[in-house]
Amino acid sequence: MSDLEDLEVNTLNDLRKNSSLLGSMKKILVANRGEIPIRIFRTAHELSMQSVAIYSYEDRLSMHRLKADEAYAIGKRGQYSPVQAYLAIDEIIAIAKKHNVDMIHPGYGFLSENSEFARKVEASGIKWVGPPHNVIDAVGDKVSARTLAIANNVPVVPGTPGPIETVEEASEFVAKYGYPVIIKAAFGGGGRGMRVVREGEDIEDAFRRATSEARTAFGNGTCFIERFLDKPKHIEVQLLADGYGNVIHLFERDCSVQRRHQKVVEIAPAKTLPIEVRDAILADAVKLAKSANYRNAGTAEFLVDKQNRHYFIEINPRIQVEHTITEEITGVDIVAAQIQITAGASLEQLGLLQDKITTRGFAIQCRITTEDPSKNFAPDTGKIEVYRSAGGNGVRLDGGNGFAGAIISPHYDSMLVKCSCSGSTYEIARRKMIRSLVEFRIRGVKTNIPFLLSLLTHETFVNGDCWTTFIDDTPSLFDMMTTQNRAQKLLAYLGDLAVNGSSIKGQVGLPKLDKEASIPILHDPKTGAPIDIEKAPPKGWRDVLLEKGPVEFAKEVRKFKGTLIMDTTWRDAHQSLLATRVRTIDLLNIAPTTAHALSGAFALECWGGATFDVAMRFLHEDPWVRLRKMKKLVPNIPFQMLLRGANGVAYSSLPDNAIDHFVKQAKDNGVDIFRVFDALNDLEQLKVGIEAVKKAGGVVESTVCYSGDMLQPGKKYNLDYYLMIVDKIVEMGTHFLGIKDMAGTLKPAAATKLIGSIRAKYPDLPIHVHTHDSAGTGVASMAAAAKAGADVVDVATNSVSGLTSQPSISALLSSLEGEIDTNITASFVRELDAYWAEMRLLYSPFEADLKGPDPEVYQHEIPGGQLTNLLFQAQQVGLGEKWLETKKTYEEANSLLGDIVKVTPTSKVVGDLAQFMVSNKLSKEDVERLASELDFPDSVLDFFEGLMGIPYGGFPEPLRTNVLHGKRRKLNRRPGLELEPFDLKAIKKELSSRFDKITECDVASYNMYPKVYEAFRKTQDKYGDLSVLPTRFLLAPPKLNEEITVSIQQGKTLIVKCMAIGDLSAKGTREVYFELNGEMRKVTVEDRKAAVESVTRPKADAHNPNEVGAPMAGVVIEVRVKHGTEVKKGDPLCVLSAMKMEMVISAPVSGKVGEVVVKEGDSVDASDLICKILK
Repeated sequence: MSDLEDLEVNTLNDLRKNSSLLGSMKKILVANRGEIPIRIFRTAHELSMQSVAIYSYEDRLSMHRLKADEAYAIGKRGQYSPVQAYLAIDEIIAIAKKHNVDMIHPGYGFLSENSEFARKVEASGIKWVGPPHNVIDAVGDKVSARTLAIANNVPVVPGTPGPIETVEEASEFVAKYGYPVIIKAAFGGGGRGMRVVREGEDIEDAFRRATSEARTAFGNGTCFIERFLDKPKHIEVQLLADGYGNVIHLFERDCSVQRRHQKVVEIAPAKTLPIEVRDAILADAVKLAKSANYRNAGTAEFLVDKQNRHYFIEINPRIQVEHTITEEITGVDIVAAQIQITAGASLEQLGLLQDKITTRGFAIQCRITTEDPSKNFAPDTGKIEVYRSAGGNGVRLDGGNGFAGAIISPHYDSMLVKCSCSGSTYEIARRKMIRSLVEFRIRGVKTNIPFLLSLLTHETFVNGDCWTTFIDDTPSLFDMMTTQNRAQKLLAYLGDLAVNGSSIKGQVGLPKLDKEASIPILHDPKTGAPIDIEKAPPKGWRDVLLEKGPVEFAKEVRKFKGTLIMDTTWRDAHQSLLATRVRTIDLLNIAPTTAHALSGAFALECWGGATFDVAMRFLHEDPWVRLRKMKKLVPNIPFQMLLRGANGVAYSSLPDNAIDHFVKQAKDNGVDIFRVFDALNDLEQLKVGIEAVKKAGGVVESTVCYSGDMLQPGKKYNLDYYLMIVDKIVEMGTHFLGIKDMAGTLKPAAATKLIGSIRAKYPDLPIHVHTHDSAGTGVASMAAAAKAGADVVDVATNSVSGLTSQPSISALLSSLEGEIDTNITASFVRELDAYWAEMRLLYSPFEADLKGPDPEVYQHEIPGGQLTNLLFQAQQVGLGEKWLETKKTYEEANSLLGDIVKVTPTSKVVGDLAQFMVSNKLSKEDVERLASELDFPDSVLDFFEGLMGIPYGGFPEPLRTNVLHGKRRKLNRRPGLELEPFDLKAIKKELSSRFDKITECDVASYNMYPKVYEAFRKTQDKYGDLSVLPTRFLLAPPKLNEEITVSIQQGKTLIVKCMAIGDLSAKGTREVYFELNGEMRKVTVEDRKAAVESVTRPKADAHNPNEVGAPMAGVVIEVRVKHGTEVKKGDPLCVLSAMKMEMVISAPVSGKVGEVVVKEGDSVDASDLICKILK
């Protein structure tokens, strides 16, 4: 000990010596752990005593050891189990004697009711803080206490006259008194050694479990049995008795709120107990204590039935967990009274006379435990990462290991802290408790706080009418508010990012923008004055829609003298150029400015299509939340989404009711206009989407998919074909006609001819034209369409336009200037674009390597959005060097499929087949020759099965038959007619059993993409809502000491700094240290780079049909066989995923599976061996 420490100790000892109240009684040892030693130490210090703690090896870092003046280990490491250490009577007394302890306080639990411990303490010359050992024997044994009650005419519940030793005795009691009964441990409490047995249940098993539990917990397996009262209240009386025969009560507590006979919430005094019943209980309690010659503190416990009859249960000869609330309403320090009575004081000397004891107001105690209520209160273990407690007027905390960094072990009781709140009325105390529980922040382990909040707000608790089985009888209590733990989850993500780098799929490098993007200022084109975007935006076309409805809205658009624009920047533009990776936060940042700048626009295309699943799949965002937030900020411009007909936003058909359900949610959450299309222009498929939109009350834009160059002679899809499709759409009924040119092959002359022909035939039909600028002719084509009579054309902001995106908005406005009004202010467009120029830099890691227009699009006909994604996917699966070959093979794949209309999802079929052919070095002729033997991607099988509809001109034969041979059926009518409707209620129920807060939107997401949705929710559970994190901090590792500001909700901002990254541990983890709002936080992160091993996989022999190899690079997501599995040719072996493409690898021959050399999650390259099939 240093001189300074020695000085501090001596000063403290002198201070206590000079203020001693107990004479020679100067040192007290508490034979317990957790919060109760700390509680006792505090009073002991007030009485100028020195405190001594004992601890097991497992408790060497516990707080009670640190709060004591002295602390000593119980035995040597490994000598005792974690619990046995605190039951080691002789070892504990030896420690006390060695260190000159004057008193031993047992606390509660462990040895607190063990008369042998009390006897040995007394025999050693040390004072025992509690009843003498003979009194413990008399009342601590429930059977003896029951005998005492009967002798004093105190009512008891019918039960056995003494302890029972066999199940036969238990059965005899049941035969006499009937069910239900309760088996209780004769020694101990806390709900252990108790079993309720109802009629039809196994009494033998219950008796065996109760005795075993009692023996383990208290060292004595003796039990007795009594009649079980249904829905009684549990009332207990706090007693104090001195050594001179004086006994007083400190009134009662209502301890009815229990689970498994373990008290959860206690109230003092009882709120609804009639005064005459209270007086009778108090009198009986004092009478029993006097009769037993009781000394020190104790508790007499009673049950009160529905008729307000009371029955004595037992006397607990010790301090109770819930003594705190009695202290709060009476002002009496019960522990101080215990110690002073032990030192020889009388109640009168302590000023504790019955007529002077009164109650003031109410107090409630909640036991905050590290238990998970959603998992049947299973104890949770681990490290407390964050601990911030409640406080304030009327709030008392009695804690043990409640601090950041504490390790919660599985060895002991799960209680973390007791929170006691007091107020002048029951309602004030209840509300104060709710406020306190909300104020707690405990992270790293689960707690029961959500359950306690549910309990305290339940009507029965509000009224004070709870009974002992209230929790078991009220399953609605488990509909709990969940803690979000947002800050710690974000730190977990940032920590992982700091150690392992970005895990966002497709990211190459870091953003080129290393600052926050600037929000441009709009200026009035006439005055030059800045426009205040905080004010409500000007009225727009959505106001017309809301006022007049879809039909009149369409008429108003048609009446407009000019051509309106739809801006695709928020969806198709970034899908085409930036791999659909633009995030919600960056759309919301520019939304208010957009609402002003583009107030004259027909619509913003901002939702649906690939943005839906990519939001969940790669960005870990909820697309529905995005939609709602965007709509709130842009209330004046209609929102348009892309709906894939009978597919919804999925890649194949779903039951009709799933489409109806999805569309309704989309309409209710903010979509106004639905661009409905079918990838094959299959009108039966298209009609499903159209009817769904009509039912939901949305604006229908029935769409014709344009494919190829119709000006070329002999084209399958010519003017007559398109006019035929338009005729049928008009016949079905639509508000708008859409022309969707996915590949950008609509040349200006073709636009003039097609739009002009439709306008001539249908002069009142509003026409909306969409194209991609892949060939560089987009502006000219849209100008031609406008001049030919189109009402709306699609463009994108300048910085995200051109190439595979839409034509430039400014270029189109300039092209039409002086001829056609677009209802758009050109200067606003230029100012708005400054933001998107920075966004292009921010999302540079997802840029496609496209240098300029691709006039070859007229040959390969790859859609604009797909061209970018196909290049991106080719790079991801190792085909980047074969890009030119892939484009050429795309033409061959299209030919193999019968020259189909290429729009998502059919364009994906062509792309998947092309990549499959390039990866496996297959020519068109090879595919036709080997079709029955090849493992085609799932999308190709879906197409040939008919799950995407029926192509114009039918399926190519015999290719279809050969591809499907032994694998799939043939559908020759609309797929939805073959599908059973989804049981939407059952789906919601099933999801609710697995995830929190399931809405109809969640059901819709799951219906579209079950696996993607599940993965998204798991990521959300791990990292929280990542959509609030600024994009550069989502993609780039945090720099040390750089301040990151994250707004997690209105008025709540996190300020984060990454302070340090620790060394690699033996477990392969690193500690990452953060400063969060000025408070130090730490997260543990697995260093995946350190754990990476170089894996060299054997290759399959291409000439040996018994060796099965991966057809292309990807990840094994499912293995369906194991060593020894018998398979037939064509049976599935495993499923491989490469980006969005999945394919089943099937057995090329029949036989028995040998060693399977891959497992789920393994990454494989093309030709890597999967398994061998033995003959």
